Amino acid sequence: MPLVSMKEMLETAKENRYAVGQFNLNNLEYAQAILQAAQEENSPVILGVSEGAARYMGGFNVVVDMVKALMKAYGTTVPVAIHLDHGSSFEKCAEAIQAGFTSVMIDGSHYPLEENIALTQKVVELAHIHGVSVEAELGRIGGQEDDLIVDDAEAAYAIPSECKQLVDETDVDVFAPALGSVHGPYKGEPNLGFDRMEEIMGLVNKPLVLHGGTGIPTKDIQKAISFGTAKINVNTENQIAQAKKVREVLAEQPEQYDPRKYLGPSRDAIKETVIGKMREFGSSNQA
Repeated sequence: MPLVSMKEMLETAKENRYAVGQFNLNNLEYAQAILQAAQEENSPVILGVSEGAARYMGGFNVVVDMVKALMKAYGTTVPVAIHLDHGSSFEKCAEAIQAGFTSVMIDGSHYPLEENIALTQKVVELAHIHGVSVEAELGRIGGQEDDLIVDDAEAAYAIPSECKQLVDETDVDVFAPALGSVHGPYKGEPNLGFDRMEEIMGLVNKPLVLHGGTGIPTKDIQKAISFGTAKINVNTENQIAQAKKVREVLAEQPEQYDPRKYLGPSRDAIKETVIGKMREFGSSNQA
């Protein structure tokens, strides 16, 4: 099955009250694990790629070619989107689209509202010509993910009226309002703004995105899904699972030097984590 945009899969998820996971790629093992998990669970899936991770793997073209080659080798039949996570500029979004990404996020959340809207409009215009879906963000999500660092003091909840204005004026396909989630591990208990989430859903009627899905209790995940969240981003949890397995293998086999012998088991750890998330989000058997 060819790569697809996020638009249809997330509209279907919103309508049927489940969420599709965005699982970030960091290297070959992540792509293998996530694609294998999606096929085994018969789940649609979004492969998130940050600008930093793309650079690490050799650029946007390398990432797309790697994913396509794996999908062909695995005989992947479930819907797969490849998505630029936190695109920093129009130019980076255009570069990803040209490379074959089927979805992009333009993150203008650090700009004033009117500037964010103008930038998002420009990306949407280009992306929609190519059948590529677009995610936009409003408010500031705390924590660190890849090149993106937002101090807790700078984190800010999205304002519902501004969310409506941005969505109405840009026609984005998916919308990520900052509502208390963070990138990376939580310090204490997550505190999501469900009242504001419900209000925003009533105003924008677009699939919502929850960034920082690692460490959020299942009951909160399910509540967010009930309020229109159809995409949940997970990266840190997979990274922690992988690092833990690598440490375990090397502790048991201190003389081990073959990367296949420790990265292989760590790939399996990622896969099991992704499968657990797909079942928690309700996307299993929805492909």
